[in-house]
This record gives sequence, C-alpha cells and structure tokens, in this order.
Amino acid sequence: MQNMTALVIPSAHNQTITLTQVAVPDIAADELLVQIKAVGVGIHDSSFLPQELDYPYPIGIEASGIVAEVGAEITGYSLGDRIAFISMMQPKGGVWAQYAAGRADSLILPIPEGMSFEQAAAVPVAGNSTLHALHSLPTIDEGGSIFVAGASGAIGTFAVQLARARGWQVAASASSSNHDYLRSLGVELTVDYRDDNWPDHVRQWRPDGVDGALAVQPHTTLGSARVVKQGGTVVTVSGDRDNPPGVRVTGLSYHVDVGQELIALMADIVAGDMQLVIEQVYPFTDALSALAKIQTRHARGKSVLSLM
Repeated sequence: MQNMTALVIPSAHNQTITLTQVAVPDIAADELLVQIKAVGVGIHDSSFLPQELDYPYPIGIEASGIVAEVGAEITGYSLGDRIAFISMMQPKGGVWAQYAAGRADSLILPIPEGMSFEQAAAVPVAGNSTLHALHSLPTIDEGGSIFVAGASGAIGTFAVQLARARGWQVAASASSSNHDYLRSLGVELTVDYRDDNWPDHVRQWRPDGVDGALAVQPHTTLGSARVVKQGGTVVTVSGDRDNPPGVRVTGLSYHVDVGQELIALMADIVAGDMQLVIEQVYPFTDALSALAKIQTRHARGKSVLSLM
C-alpha cells in the first residue's frame, strides 16, 4: 500500500494535528484521486469532520491539483486534468495531504490557463460562499448599497469587488490597518469595528440605512442590522443565530448553482479584472503556522499551502 505525507488528527483521544505518513486513499467508482499541489487554508479546516471517520484523519476541505486516478463511473475528467475542488465530510480524509479522494458530485472547477495552483486553491470556498451570500440578498438595483462586516478576508475581498461590479456602493468594517486595502478594492466608507460608534458613521453615510449586509465574521449580525434599512436583509455568512427585529436575517442560500459564475470568476482573475489576494503561501511543512494565523481571524485575503 502506497503511503503519503498528511496533516492529520491522530485519534479520537488525541486531537493535536500532526504531520505524519498515512495510506493514499483508495477511490470508489464515483470518485477522483487528486495529487494535491496547493491547499486553501480556512477557519474550518480542522473542524468540518464527518461523523464516521477512520483515524489518523487528514484535515482540510479545499485544494487544487492534478487528477491522478478516475473512478470507473466518472465521465468528464481525465488523467492529468488540472482542477480546484472542495471535499467536505469525506470519510476517507481531507485535502491536507499529498493525495485526496474527491466525489464527482462535489464542487470541481477546471483551472484555466494562466492560473497557478496556489491561485486556484484560494478560490473554491471563498468564491462559492461569496456568490451564495450575494444570491441570498434581495434584488438591489444599481446604485444601491450594502455593508460588509469583516471585509478584509477572502470572502470579503470577493464580496466587495462583486458588489462594485453590480453597481452597488459598499461600506465595510475591518481593523484600521486594512482600510487602505479595502478602499483599493472600491469600498466607499470604511469603519473600524473596534470603534463603538461605527454604526453612526454608516448611518451618516446612508441615513435611511443600506439595502443589505453581509455579516462575514462571527458575532457581527446584530451590529450589521443596526445599519440596514427597515425591512432590509442581513446575510449571516458565519452562521450567527441572532434575529434582531425590523430586518430579515438569513443564512447562505444554496439553491442556486453558482458553478458557471465560479468559472467566470476564475477567468476574471486571470484577465486581471478581479483581484485575488493571497496574503502568504506557506510550505506544507509549515501548515500549522498557516492554520494558527487563519484562526486569529485577522487575515487579508487568503493563505495557501504549497506542496510543490
């Protein structure tokens, strides 16, 4: 049995993530085996786990790589294809490994010419979440406005630019050190979430309130509701369970297939029409540093692991 290097949770009694050798997963007829080239680092990489799993269990849900084996029932993919994909709740293990199994019905994106593996690994989770968040908002006319709470990370970076492309005006919160960065993306009003008076600044900008808000960071739904107009919508990307009066609060709506929009997003990145911000590329052997950084929730854009 062939072995590979992976970042794993060793056992049910030992949750300390460890770099070790494990077996390369065997694939089923409806799966692909992917040789991982780069991994997108996310806050949930060590916590999105299936109920039934075998230890040691590789963590991670988002990666890019090369198709190394194709299941017997799969069509549309060939050996050597360059893909980016999401593999969540996979009992055989996640993507923080040299190889990973991915189901054919998971989100799989062809990597366009001119896009590196590191860039491609940074797109699936943030792009998918952002597009579904925008689809969860009600119709907002050109010239309308939204507020993005916690906008400097990967989701916020995409959300700001996609909102501006729709002709919306954007206000956003982040630490003051990221305000110039957000303004470079097209944010009209930046506020510091540590300033207790930040909702007043947004209300001065839009006295009747913004049309909608994306509460990206945890515990930002209530604050976002204070700057949304009566009857407006707050999309809680983080999953906050708050339900303030006077506004509609909703989670991400997954009834819309955003696959083609993601492919277009990747094409726009290659063309230079959309900024993909990678804060740092870490070697795979330094993956724990990347995970520790992202868990601070003080990121700018995306962090990526390289296995090349």
